[in-house]
Amino acid sequence: EVQLVESGGGLVQPGGSLRLSCAASGFTFDDYAIGWFRQISGKEPEGVSCISRSDGSLYYPDSVKGRFTMSKDNAKNMVYLQMNSLKPEDTAVYFCVAGRLCYNSAYDFGSWGQGTQVTVSS
Repeated sequence: EVQLVESGGGLVQPGGSLRLSCAASGFTFDDYAIGWFRQISGKEPEGVSCISRSDGSLYYPDSVKGRFTMSKDNAKNMVYLQMNSLKPEDTAVYFCVAGRLCYNSAYDFGSWGQGTQVTVSS
């Protein structure tokens, strides 16, 4: 059974940092692209990063580029999302996904985690 479990969310002040973790199990980690999405209630999920399975290429949208960094530890089946210079508009539920490719839409990924809340507020 594929499982993705996120952790590390919380409340942080604007300008602060958080590191999210995603523990993966139940599948061959190297065979999948792993991504992070975020979702605000009532809105569609927004992709914030993805690492491809083929060559480890990383993708970020302009909204987080230069502030967010995704990394992967194959030995531990873990992925991380380091988020710096956080802004109130980064507030959302963040969840990791696994799929064959780095799709634009979260719905194209076959597996989702349950998500972790990130709140950026003073």
